[in-house]
Amino acid sequence: MRDGGGSSDGSGHRAAMYADMPMPHSDPLMHHSSTDDDSFMRHSSSSTTASSGFYSDYPMTMSGESSPFIMSPWHQSSPHPANDPAFADAAAGLPVTGLISSLVREEGHIYSLAAIGDLLYTGSDSKNIRVWKNQKDFAGFKSSSGLVKAIVIAADRIFTGHQDGKIRVWRVSPKSATVHKRVGSLPRLKDVIRSSLKPSNYVEVRRHRSALWIRHSDAISCLCLDEDQGLLYSSSWDKTFKVWRISDSRCLESVIAHDDAVNSVVTAFGGLVFTGSADGTVKVWRRELQVKSTKHSPVQTLLKQESAVTSLAVSPTAPVLYCGSSDGIINFWEGEGQLSHGGVLRGHKMAVLCLAAAGSLLLSGSADKNICVWRREGSVHNCLSVLSGHSGPVKCLAIVTDTGGEEEGRGGAAASWIVYSGSLDKSVKVWRVSEQAPEAFLRAPQHVPMHPEGPGAYGGRAA
Repeated sequence: MRDGGGSSDGSGHRAAMYADMPMPHSDPLMHHSSTDDDSFMRHSSSSTTASSGFYSDYPMTMSGESSPFIMSPWHQSSPHPANDPAFADAAAGLPVTGLISSLVREEGHIYSLAAIGDLLYTGSDSKNIRVWKNQKDFAGFKSSSGLVKAIVIAADRIFTGHQDGKIRVWRVSPKSATVHKRVGSLPRLKDVIRSSLKPSNYVEVRRHRSALWIRHSDAISCLCLDEDQGLLYSSSWDKTFKVWRISDSRCLESVIAHDDAVNSVVTAFGGLVFTGSADGTVKVWRRELQVKSTKHSPVQTLLKQESAVTSLAVSPTAPVLYCGSSDGIINFWEGEGQLSHGGVLRGHKMAVLCLAAAGSLLLSGSADKNICVWRREGSVHNCLSVLSGHSGPVKCLAIVTDTGGEEEGRGGAAASWIVYSGSLDKSVKVWRVSEQAPEAFLRAPQHVPMHPEGPGAYGGRAA
């Protein structure tokens, strides 16, 4: 988290880093200088591998059967030995979890991903946005400045959030699917000019510095869509989140949400919005739609801890919120009205940098270079597998439905997903992940229930 003194020019929190672990709200390994692996090619590639991609030497700090690695039925030294439960699943026609391919283009560390259908957009610190189609290099476009920290796709537009605090808007050319044209930025220039004429539109962002409330004054950390309401949310290191109307690109509201950088914002069930911050808190906001704007009111503070909150995700199939932290722990809460703490998931030895949820699964990417796959059954979470293969921290995740992965197996359909993982090793890996638990998976759940009044539940420090 930021230096205690709080540099007036904002440079302190960008430069400081944890020892052996990336900053929770800055870009981890911004100055990463490790030697590139020899397998990384200098040109675009999509290298298919037969390896299962599961970690066989995972040095967990936990002991015995409490380790998700030890618990994982996918922990094998070879792809599919005869006694591997995955082998039996494959023979039975069930979807099998494993690595499909690696996408490498030596353009920089991967900081953001967005997937739709057979298209994947990747953002890096080279300022480039690459487009991959069916896991092959398809197109690319470049922003004028600013590391690409977030990407979301809304109908015919692509929104990208950048280190320079700007949100850029792109469209695919109607003449060629490989050409992307910049069609604007948020806020719009005419809104900036109009707002700048009124002194009341300026707010203090740092000592002796003011800025227009419709503009972010520091790096964009996250973008999130509420397509039902036609809204785009952006969070920033400037401690705010802003609400944009997609139809006319207008900024409807700016909320000073936290005492430090806002690292994540997600929309959810019942008109709720969740924010997580480097100040160690997770807050719940209720959205009220007004005639010409929106109003977000604080409802609940779910978490207060010393460790920075790095990422949030909401289950698409149940009212469950997940929160990843710089201490490597994932907290979760349940309930449609007043959320209650459900427990913690322990599977990483370093900071959790990204979360993604689909179906009954939660995936967590970490600075420890691994991805844990969790399956929820009610309030119980099991670690199905630990995916490895990256040589750097896993910074971002994206999930799409595996169109060929829902097959009839024992007892009915088993859903599977295509998962993309972006890393600071400059690669994107493509995985097939199944919700099917192998028959050998008979061990205990991998979550630690916590009493609501115990340490780490609400006001306490996470265990």
